[in-house]
Amino acid sequence: MRNALIGTVAASALALTAGYANADQHSIKVGTVAGPETDVMQVAVDIAEREYGLEVELVEFTDYVTPNAALADGSLDANAYQHEPYMQSMVEDRGYDLAIAGRTFVYPIGAYSEKYDSLEALPDGATIALPNDPTNEGRSLILLHNEGLITLNDPNNLEATPLDIVENPHDFDFREIEAAQLPRVLPDVDMAFINNTFAQPAGLNLDDALVSEGPESPYVNIIAVRAGDEDREAIQQLVDAYQRDEVAAKAEELFKGAAVPGWE
Repeated sequence: MRNALIGTVAASALALTAGYANADQHSIKVGTVAGPETDVMQVAVDIAEREYGLEVELVEFTDYVTPNAALADGSLDANAYQHEPYMQSMVEDRGYDLAIAGRTFVYPIGAYSEKYDSLEALPDGATIALPNDPTNEGRSLILLHNEGLITLNDPNNLEATPLDIVENPHDFDFREIEAAQLPRVLPDVDMAFINNTFAQPAGLNLDDALVSEGPESPYVNIIAVRAGDEDREAIQQLVDAYQRDEVAAKAEELFKGAAVPGWE
């Protein structure tokens, strides 16, 4: 598959020089977004250490932009937090040379409200908060289009913004907000689209969403690496360790059905 300030650990990661974050081929650095996705990755790390003797250092971030910058400049060997459309948008916008090493989970995005219990109850002029990062904003708008609440000029445009709305019959007021801040602003808006990365830690359950993506979503999260590292032994060991029943079970425990394995 949202720019807050990065944590101290993330900041130190960016201070590393370019090139492999770890020259030792049995030791790699992997970026994750702080929260339950890191807990899921930790299960894979334990498997990789147990079965392959692979040492994995997890570096936690609190935004969706910095992990790709750190991967591109060599501060990380891999990251696991984004879906392919988001990675491709970063590649196109910033010139990063990144590739997919493996798939992880689909984390459906959902629309939440503390004021209304259905889309039909939303009043004309309702304020709707959207994640302001590429693709996730479009992802939210496509859901609204599919529900018939707005009309987009191209409902297949994964990077749609409010400027691409050609019909807004309910006069919704769209606010573009950093994804990590959306749970905090939820009480101040009528509805907010929140990624599961931030919804679950905030106590939001996908079952309570007014609308959400189904398991057919194309937004499968990935393990990203620099191009050319896809077949690197340590990376493939990490991918193999991640795509296990133990990891899926941990995701089920933490996300309560809102994380669908993308490798099956």
